[in-house]
Order: sequence, then C-alpha cells, then structure tokens
Amino acid sequence: MLIGLSIRDIVLIDRLDLSFAEGLSVLTGETGAGKSILLDSLSLALGARGDGALVRQGASQGQVTAIFDVGPDHPARRVARGFEIDLDGDMILRRIQMADGRSRAFLNDAAVSMQALRAVGLALVEIHGQHADRAMIDPATHRALVDGFAGISGDVEALGRMHAEWRAAEKAVSEARLRIEAARKEADFLRHAAAELDALGPEPGEEAALAEKRQTMMQAEKAMADIRDANDLLSGEGSPSPVLVSVMRRLERRRDGAGEALAGAITAIESALTALDEAQYGLEAALRDAEFDPRELERVEERLFALRAAARKYHVPVDDLPALAAKYAGDLDALDHGEAQLAALEQRAREAEALARAKASHISDIRRNAAAALDEAIAAELPPLKLDRARFITEIDSDPTRLEATGFDRIEFHVATNPGSRPGPMMKIASGGELARFMLALKVVLADRGSAPTLVFDEIDTGVGGAVADAIGARLKRLADGVQVLAVTHAPQVAARAAMHFHIAKGDVANEDGAVNRVATRVAPLDAPARREEIARMLSGAAITDEARAAASRLLEA
Repeated sequence: MLIGLSIRDIVLIDRLDLSFAEGLSVLTGETGAGKSILLDSLSLALGARGDGALVRQGASQGQVTAIFDVGPDHPARRVARGFEIDLDGDMILRRIQMADGRSRAFLNDAAVSMQALRAVGLALVEIHGQHADRAMIDPATHRALVDGFAGISGDVEALGRMHAEWRAAEKAVSEARLRIEAARKEADFLRHAAAELDALGPEPGEEAALAEKRQTMMQAEKAMADIRDANDLLSGEGSPSPVLVSVMRRLERRRDGAGEALAGAITAIESALTALDEAQYGLEAALRDAEFDPRELERVEERLFALRAAARKYHVPVDDLPALAAKYAGDLDALDHGEAQLAALEQRAREAEALARAKASHISDIRRNAAAALDEAIAAELPPLKLDRARFITEIDSDPTRLEATGFDRIEFHVATNPGSRPGPMMKIASGGELARFMLALKVVLADRGSAPTLVFDEIDTGVGGAVADAIGARLKRLADGVQVLAVTHAPQVAARAAMHFHIAKGDVANEDGAVNRVATRVAPLDAPARREEIARMLSGAAITDEARAAASRLLEA
C-alpha cells in the first residue's frame, strides 16, 4: 500500500509530506483548493506524462516521491525484475520534473526509464474517476478482468505458452517448405557443388597453413641453390685446393735451404687447406639439412591453387568453403529426406495446435459461465448506485478460427442505461457519472481478484447525493477492507466512513516583511473535532450551523 507521499514545488504545492494507512482515506476541500494537484502529483510519481507547467513558478524543478509497502512476491516486484531492477524493502518511486520539460525517473534511487516507472506504477495503484486514466474501462483489459474473476489467469498463461509452441512449430514447417522448394529449384547445381566440395574436402584454416608451408619451401629452395653454388666452388673444377697442395709440395722441397720463413708459409697453406676442407664439409651438411622434395612443393601449390579457385567459383573466402560445403550437404539432405522431415514437422504442428485449441475451448466455456456470474454480481450492485434501470453485459465474441495467445474470445463490457435502449460499449454509452459508478460496481465485485494494492477514486460521487452517496461510501468502505482506498470526495456520506480524513485548502504565503506574495496548497490530517467540523461544512456550505454539526456527528456515529 501507499505509506508516504512527498511533493516539492509542484504547481501550488511548495512542500508537502503525507503519511497514509490501511483502509479508506478521504481528501476533502473547497472546489479549486488543489485536490487535482495532489492526484496529478501522485500520477507523476507513477509514470504519467510530465509537463514543465507542473513545476511551481519560480522553481527550476519539482519532485514527487511515493513510498509503498508491498510483499516480496507482489506483482510490482516481478515487473521491476523484468526490467532487471531488484528492489529490497519499501518500493520508492521518485520523479523529478524540470521546468524546461525534461523529466527523470528513479526506483529506490536507481535511475530507470519512464517505461519501467510506469509499468511498476500500474501494478501499485489504480486511479479511477470521471476524468482519470480509466484502465478498467479500456476494452483491452476486459478479457483479463473476466479471467481474474473466473480464476483462470494461470490457465490463460498456459494457453499462451501452448500458442507460442504451436506458432514455433508452424514457423519450422514454413522454413522447411522453403528450404525444400529452394533445393528443388537448384537441385542440379547443388549436387554438382556438393560433390565437388566433398571431393575437395576443405578444412578450416587450411589456406593459411598451406601458404605458410609454400613460403617456407620456396625460401628453402633459394637457400639451397646458393649453398650448392658455394659447394661447387670449393669442391668442383675451380676449387683452390689442388693448386694449394701443389704449391705446398714445391715449397716443402725447398724448405731445407729456405729457413724458418718458408716453414711458416707452408704451415699457413696447410691451415688454409684444412679450413677449405672444413668449409666443404659444412656446406655438404647444410645441403643435406636443406634438402626437400620438389614434388611436395608442387603438391602444396596445387592444393592451395585448387582451394582458391573453388573460393572464386563460389564467391566466398577460402576459410568459408567448409561451411559452404556443410550448407550444400544440408540442402541436399533436405531435398533427399525433406519430405519425411516435413511430414514430422507438420504432425508436430498439428498436435501443438490441437492442444492449444482444446485449452482455448475449455477456457472459452469457463469465460462464458464467469461472464454470466459477473453480470449477475454487478447487477446486484447497481440499484443502490441509482443505476437500478441499467444493465451490464459482458459481451463475448468467440471465433474458433481465430486462435490467439489468449484464446478464441474477444471481450468487451457493454451497458444499457435506459430500459429498451440497445446495449453498447460502456465508454460510449455511459455518461461521466454513470461511468464512474459502473466502475465502482466493477471494483467492488472484482476487489479480491488481483486488484492493485492501492485504489484512488477521484470524485466518483459528483452529481449524486443522499442515498446514492451513502451507497458509494458503503462500497468504498467494503473495498477498503481488502485494499487501500483513497477517495477525493464532496460527499459527507463518503467522508464519514473514512479511517483517515485529509483536508485540502489554499492559503496565502507571506514573505519576510509580512506581505502576501503567493498562494500555496496545504493538506492536513484532521482529528475528530476538526473532522466533524469539515463534514458539517460539506453538509451546510460556508455557514456551519449547529444543525449541520449535529448531522455530522450522526453520520460519524453511524
């Protein structure tokens, strides 16, 4: 329920903090005192459309905070979790309205979208009245209201899942048919392409591996040519080794007469020959290490060029050839085995549809019985509300060929307000006051069937008095036994039944030197004497008489 409402700088309200309790609370005051401002402020916190004109003149922004105490499993918490907002403790809805028209929304001090704030607000509060956003009177909600009255909301959710499974099965059938048709049109191409790619057998990443191997082998081929040339120079016909051996032998024959100088030269030539031999051995070892099969390079190149040719032919990168091969193979499989697969999918779709239709038919039967009971229950509420000659009809349009997620039925509330008149949609037939009273009768009957925890009624007693106003007050009191009810009222019979009574009034605000510079709306809870005085004012007008006070006392005692 709503436990607190704080308003800052909204229209004529500069600062206001209110606390609410369970049961019925009423707000009364003279016309123009600011009751609509209070409801507009609450609506703003619940996600209603903002407007810079709502900000009090002279302020840069206005702010409204609504605090709710709801259970851990309340639908509002599930709605918040659907927006990935996890709320612990009290639920605090806050709205900041800028004077330039911009607006910001918060849930428990976490910034949220206006859509999230509005969705959570709808689960917490329903505002009803002659000029309010009448969700209950929107035909789009009538089916859900009947389902709630019948206690089949869970069945309808199950039907929604069945319907989704059926639609998914139908989609699978359509996709299979399209694949088979496309495969038939390209059967020859598919068989040729699938056979070619299957023979080619492309592997993921194969192009890069082959290109790297080819590059390595080509570099090895160039290196081997250089090593072979060096080896031929040292060991072939142009080798310097035979010349050096011949020179060394001639010098050795002259060593005895030449002294130590010649011995050093001979030693150097011997070292040179040794070095040449070692160089030759090294080159021969390098040739053995660098040796490769030229046929392998040829095979690598052929494979690489074949892959690239296939990629050009089928207009895909080489790395996509394996996936393309799998697709063509799948398309061929769909063509070759598709009829059997299609038959299985069609059977699955028929079974899913049959289950959904059976569920929808069962739900439709329950709805018709519930609609008759709902009409009877509402009819019992109408005479005390001065609608004794009116009729309420739950119109159900069933079409078994129209299987939707909610079934075969489209439901709309119709009324006839005068004997002999043709019933029609409630929004079109009923006047503003009648509409509000029809809505109250609906709420009384549906109060324990998934209502929001807080109901706000905005002057639904306008234009009625006496017994009708008393009947309205009695029904609001009954509603308040199950949910929190806030009512803006001009009827003393309604106000007398409240557990809490707030008085709304406009007053002058003076500046520091005592001069009045503006007007502000004030809201104050009334104690017992002040409450009797306010009800007396509502009974008699501006001049409160002793008779009015006595009548107010009798109302309060009753």
